[in-house]
Amino acid sequence: MTPGSELTALVGLAAERILLADKVAAAKFGTGTPIEDPTREQQVLDQAKALAVEAGLDTGGTVDFFRAQIEMSKVVQQGLYDQWTEHPDQAPTERPDLATEVRPELDRITAEFIDQLVATQKLRGGTLRCHVALVRAEKTADHQYDLDRLHERALWGAIKPVCTG
Repeated sequence: MTPGSELTALVGLAAERILLADKVAAAKFGTGTPIEDPTREQQVLDQAKALAVEAGLDTGGTVDFFRAQIEMSKVVQQGLYDQWTEHPDQAPTERPDLATEVRPELDRITAEFIDQLVATQKLRGGTLRCHVALVRAEKTADHQYDLDRLHERALWGAIKPVCTG
């Protein structure tokens, strides 16, 4: 493994999840459905906690990581809502189905997140090594997924908890 590449898969998954926020926003925009969904958010956090226990991960850190994913997804959704409201011609013309198109992808990413959190457990924490690996992985994801400014900011917010501790 290349030095600094230990977090590439984890950060790549975070980028995929951030990009799925576009589909969530497209599904909700113009329907009156709010961006905030406290019931669904709690289900995701409860699932993350249960998976963390099963995998032997720190539950608090895992829940914090997933909370960051949710919060940054909402940042992207709000950014897109603002953009589409200001420029209606850019608004989506198709509405993805959350239950059949988006949630299965989110569930896949959740399971893969747990695997990556286990695989990177010894690296993650408040060390210089972790921070360097995180920055390198974030730059790789920015380029790999061709993220715009909104998505780059959201990705950084989503991965910040990786090196806290």
